[in-house]
Amino acid sequence: MKISWFSFIFVLVVLSSASWSALADNHEEFIQCLSHSNQTSSNIYTPNNSSFPSILQFSIQNLRFNTTETPKPLVIVTPVSESEVQRVILCAKKTGMHVRIRGAGHDYEGLSYVSEVPFVIVDLINLRTINVDVNDKSAWVEAGSTIGELYYRIAEKSKTLGFPAGVCPTVGVGGHFSGGGYGVMLRKYGLAADNIVDARLIDANGRILDRTSMGEDLFWAIRGGGGNSFGLVLAWKIKLVDVPEIVTVFTLDKTLEQNATKLVHRWQYVAPRFHEDLFIRILVSRLNSSNQGDGNNQQTIVASFNSIFLGGIDRLLPIMQENFPELGLRREDCIEMSWIESIMYFAGFPTDGPLDVLLSRVQLSTRYFKAKSDYVYQPIPEGGLEGIWRFFFEDEAQSSQVILSPYGGRMDEISASAIPFPHRAGNLYKIQHLVYWDEEGEEVAERHISWIRRLYSYMAPFVSKLPRAAYINYRDLDIGVNNIKGYTSYVQAKVWGIKYFKNNFDRLVHVKTKVDPSNFFRNEQSIPSLIQWKNKGE
Repeated sequence: MKISWFSFIFVLVVLSSASWSALADNHEEFIQCLSHSNQTSSNIYTPNNSSFPSILQFSIQNLRFNTTETPKPLVIVTPVSESEVQRVILCAKKTGMHVRIRGAGHDYEGLSYVSEVPFVIVDLINLRTINVDVNDKSAWVEAGSTIGELYYRIAEKSKTLGFPAGVCPTVGVGGHFSGGGYGVMLRKYGLAADNIVDARLIDANGRILDRTSMGEDLFWAIRGGGGNSFGLVLAWKIKLVDVPEIVTVFTLDKTLEQNATKLVHRWQYVAPRFHEDLFIRILVSRLNSSNQGDGNNQQTIVASFNSIFLGGIDRLLPIMQENFPELGLRREDCIEMSWIESIMYFAGFPTDGPLDVLLSRVQLSTRYFKAKSDYVYQPIPEGGLEGIWRFFFEDEAQSSQVILSPYGGRMDEISASAIPFPHRAGNLYKIQHLVYWDEEGEEVAERHISWIRRLYSYMAPFVSKLPRAAYINYRDLDIGVNNIKGYTSYVQAKVWGIKYFKNNFDRLVHVKTKVDPSNFFRNEQSIPSLIQWKNKGE
């Protein structure tokens, strides 16, 4: 089987013959190592601490990974400075402790706080300094910050600067930026990772590096190559973008009875070709409605056309009339507001409420969920869409959602190899498939996960192929995993890696092999090293 040139590198280095079971004993040695440094003992938590459960659970954003059966860390460390993070990494490497790095806990498969082998969580919750420079139109953002905190700090300083990151304010910038990070301004400004100009990172040897000292290959890899593969990012320097003083938002709900199928079908042709100032996504879900008077519940599908326009209503209406008159947008459907108010709008907060809700790290609700992603190159025919709707009438789909986010604009202009995120020209839109539930239990979880897997199988003829592409920030372990115990080959990792990164996967493996040959930073879907290495404790 032909694979890339560097896959022929094969080196076996044996550092230790200790078994995996011995690794659990290493945490005492790890804590002792930290205590010999200036590490504050109050920032080290073990299961013997009464506050351990609350520290662990505070940043768990998916209840699937908050059960009694979920593997727990041996230690949680919450460093308060770069030097403390550095010491944690050095001690972990010295003692053979496996490390998971948590920003705000939004990894869809819980990889930032769950591992099948004994492990330590490095929780970055105390690294949240944000320095906004309005004159330079830039900001340094520590990796424990949330997107909401970033938006709030930008708005404190300017009404005409923003940043093209996501709509969920409790998501941490560390993982979000590492996987690409998209939001409602991607058609104007690309991804969050497209607007990163510098970073500070601790590598597997404990060195603190910036863009200059890490080199352009590593700087390329961390902007979209996924978190926890190449090092621990301490902070990002981002380029802020211009936003108008007034933006316009609208949300129009259309049911099947109001021609939703034809409107979604038409949207596929026009949304990726709109002016780059206009973004209209679609959120599809089931709607239970009762007929007036007779009390009978009727189920239908609702497609919510959810939009932001970087400008006023007077500019928006002619664009809509020319390009998408079928939607029937009227002036009274539209609301003009500031950019920061639009952040509140998309997050589900009252736009006239206090902005400090953006500083909260607590989600409005935390539920059990499973997600998947797809990319669409050709419009799905109406019959194909109707097949999707049928899934929504099943019992498990009561709290399911499909989100269609248009590409085009700036996304078409950026090269597929500019950063590791490869999904650029040719993509009409991205799909996020989601299913939520609220009941505990393995059987309930399996029913809902089975539902989304069946939907995903149904979608196969309508989405990208060879590979069937996926978005790493919508983490999905169904598409392939590494071996956490022992070596993962290039061929094994490529199964999932090519889906997230396409042709950029080989370069990511090359960078990984160069900067972290021993695979110190690893998880179930981290970039593999080509060098077979046995870490202490394995």
